[in-house]
Amino acid sequence: MYAFTLERPASVADAARLIAAGGKPLAGGQTLLASMKLRLSAPEQLVDLGGIKELTGIKKDGGAITLGAMSRHLDVANNAEVKAAYPALADLASRIGDRQVRAMGTVGGSVANNDPAACYPSAVLASGATIVTSKREIAADDFFQGLFTTALEEDELIVAIRFPIPKRAVYEKLRQKASNFPLVGIFLAQYDSGVRVAVTGAGNGVFRHAGLEDALNKSFTAASAAAVKIDASDLNSDLHASAAYRANLISVLTQRAVTKALG
Repeated sequence: MYAFTLERPASVADAARLIAAGGKPLAGGQTLLASMKLRLSAPEQLVDLGGIKELTGIKKDGGAITLGAMSRHLDVANNAEVKAAYPALADLASRIGDRQVRAMGTVGGSVANNDPAACYPSAVLASGATIVTSKREIAADDFFQGLFTTALEEDELIVAIRFPIPKRAVYEKLRQKASNFPLVGIFLAQYDSGVRVAVTGAGNGVFRHAGLEDALNKSFTAASAAAVKIDASDLNSDLHASAAYRANLISVLTQRAVTKALG
């Protein structure tokens, strides 16, 4: 790594001030530290968020589950309230990366980073979750803006994420075996207002699939999902899978998700 200084603020306000002055926020470090080790990233100052109590905690409040931004994946996977009220969210967290990544990685870090193959953004988008920041609240549909890009301002920190609890939800993914990132991941959530389907790993960022949502809102069956033609023209093609393969996975995984949701 290149040389850097480390700050450990005790409040969100102090962290925001340091970040506004040019510091780089450090949450779980699962992407940032790896890029620093390869000298692909060279921040002069890291702002460690690990000691800020305002960013911790998991709670169920009425019809929503709120995760503090510094909640570790392992915390979410093992939390009794999450497992009871929103089991698909706990299941997603339990299958992120490997044991070491789950012990260190954080919800807020994953969502703020917005890796195009990350698992959490699909849960946030499919849930229509609200991202609570140090400045405001941002709806999931307005938050994700493409490859590693979000609506966050330079000095803005995610404080918590509020997930409305669905009637039923399922997360299905086919993982790339070396990294455990999904080649494609499908998060399906059904609310009284309708079905939301979010796709990760297939394009240049997480996205909702309107065709699948429309079909499933008309008939919540695997056959209905299977009848939707998935356009491969805007999907990724790389050494792991072609765009056509990913398009087929979107269909297959959505059908599996619907079948599981129906029990």
